[in-house]
Amino acid sequence: MLKLATVIGISSALITSCGQNKETKPKVDPTKIEVVGSSEAELTAPPFVPKPVGDRKATKLIVHMEIIEKEGVMADGVKYIYWTFGGSVPGSFIRTRIGDEVEFHLKNHPDNKLPHNIDLHAVTGPGGGAASSFVAPGHEVVFSFKVINQGLYVYHCATAPVGMHIANGMYGLILVEPEGGLPPVDKEYYVMQGDFYTKGANGEKGLQPFDMAKAIKEQPDYVVFNGSVGALAGDKAITAKVGETVRLYVGNGGPNLVSSFHVIGEIFDNVSIEGGSLVNHDVQTTLVPAGGSAIVDFKCEVPGTFIIVDHSIFRTFNKGSLGMLKVTGDENKTIFSGKQSEQVYHPEGGTIQTMPEDANASKLAKPTSLAERIEDGKSIYNKTCFACHQANGEGLPNAFPPLAKSDYLNADINRAIEIVLKGKTGEIAVNGKKYNSVMTAQTLTDEEVANVLTFVYSTWGNNKKEITPDMVAKMRKSTK
Repeated sequence: MLKLATVIGISSALITSCGQNKETKPKVDPTKIEVVGSSEAELTAPPFVPKPVGDRKATKLIVHMEIIEKEGVMADGVKYIYWTFGGSVPGSFIRTRIGDEVEFHLKNHPDNKLPHNIDLHAVTGPGGGAASSFVAPGHEVVFSFKVINQGLYVYHCATAPVGMHIANGMYGLILVEPEGGLPPVDKEYYVMQGDFYTKGANGEKGLQPFDMAKAIKEQPDYVVFNGSVGALAGDKAITAKVGETVRLYVGNGGPNLVSSFHVIGEIFDNVSIEGGSLVNHDVQTTLVPAGGSAIVDFKCEVPGTFIIVDHSIFRTFNKGSLGMLKVTGDENKTIFSGKQSEQVYHPEGGTIQTMPEDANASKLAKPTSLAERIEDGKSIYNKTCFACHQANGEGLPNAFPPLAKSDYLNADINRAIEIVLKGKTGEIAVNGKKYNSVMTAQTLTDEEVANVLTFVYSTWGNNKKEITPDMVAKMRKSTK
């Protein structure tokens, strides 16, 4: 695979060795690069990126971007008023090349309530353009700049209070490619992390307003990729094929947290550190600062679902920073054999672990209908069961049994309730296949157990049984 260093490195023009001068190509002053013609910038919403610049000449690039304040879905049953660049969080991806002259048209939709602006870290000038782009609802401003540094840069709103505007989703990425473009890869995607602060606790239903006190304390309720829980999971997962090379343009809007970006089961061949000219190789996890970026690329060697995470891991499994890369194709047993043998082994003994209590559980509104019970159960499933049993209840082969069309699950409702309450260890057979893993006991309320099991039974071809809190309470009492 071609190394990013061959095109991203800025200082490769002048080289001397052992006192002997070598012929080198003079470094061009990017401020003197001549522009040829003009064109309308292609803008894309995440996880997609515009087509590469290739070997095109520097040009006058016209960018039209509209700020839109809109209601969206943060998580199942949880709504939020996002402030957006271009209608998405993160905002539209902008792709340029060094030497381009960018004419930026920033509109503030007339239905918006607040003035906004834009600070592009790729801009050399006061406020990164913020000083020239303050715009009231129903107005449009125009400013221009020349891109003179290649790399991957964050942009964000810088209107006071700056943190609040960023926390509501006002951030995105602008790429400045070198002359001749970046080395080609098969797939490119746009992934950007952000932390969100809501009045209600994580998972609390309804339209949730921004909470300034939590933001100041840096205590987010959600830490997510691309604006919401599940934005890169399940049917929204990014995809590739075995043998293809993948490049991820990774950003971190913050406003507060640093990201420990990692793809479980992959190693980054190249990492453009902080989106700049320094390139590292064979990297497992890379830090992406708030207001910073990284470019990572790797080759997909084997098929499977590769989980994208912030390796500050409780954020992933409890606050939402989980995505998926689904790779299809032929297996390569030389690189990864899969399970070759299985034995019973309990290094911590046979005691089943329990999950910690949720202090906010009793505060959440209780469902009043079957539909609400199912919806609440889906939210609990995504926070508690998703990692092992997967988005569509398919489980993980040779590790965690499927919940979809599960003969084991459908055969005995009381047994299912008991397993959620008490955990389960030892061999079981599900749909004709044997599993021997540990199911952790879940510390959930009777209401939550009823809701999550009702969701599971009502989904994926199961028997549509409704579980009530009374049924759970009765089983809890009988198994003490």
